[in-house]
Amino acid sequence: MSAPTAAEVAAAAGRTIPDLIGPDLRVLFSGINPSLYSAATGHHFARPGNRFWPALHRSGFTGRRLHPSEQFELPALGLGITNVVARATARADELAPAELVAGGEILAALVARWQPRYLAVLGVTAYRAAFGKPKAAMGLQADRIGGVPVWVLPNPSGLNAHYTVDTLAAAYARLREATEGWQGPAEGASSLRSGHDYRDQHVDGGGG
Repeated sequence: MSAPTAAEVAAAAGRTIPDLIGPDLRVLFSGINPSLYSAATGHHFARPGNRFWPALHRSGFTGRRLHPSEQFELPALGLGITNVVARATARADELAPAELVAGGEILAALVARWQPRYLAVLGVTAYRAAFGKPKAAMGLQADRIGGVPVWVLPNPSGLNAHYTVDTLAAAYARLREATEGWQGPAEGASSLRSGHDYRDQHVDGGGG
């Protein structure tokens, strides 16, 4: 798959990427919002330098390192991806605080609907802002969202210099260990749904 051009990346501002979500997930990973590069490709965590996919593999969630274009293999492994805020920006700090709060409300409704075993928010600063938890730290949280346990993990962006791939993988592995014993999607259940329509309906005030 060819990389997007600089013009295509710039033109992706404000675009969205459909959620990867379905029933019986063991973990729904939530990024902060898509990068322009990811939005240009249509694949989550696709920007070169993002450590999500190598950390996912090294932590034991996947048997090999997946390319972002292979994201559709995740629901069969009990894994999904969404974002706190749907629109793509060049940097997460371009998001207004009100956007994060509104995105947190939409994410809570999404989680309440699909009931993954865990919600993993990738970025403690975004979690604090979106859910009004200024003292939140990494790891399992005391409060649930949509009735689901929440685990805050480090942001895998290459801009997060506080973590290497190895330390990211170690943090992600602690969540994987908590999910051991997951039995897989229910027989006959769809392994992939787009939660994006639900997000749009929620914003517009329509039904799920």
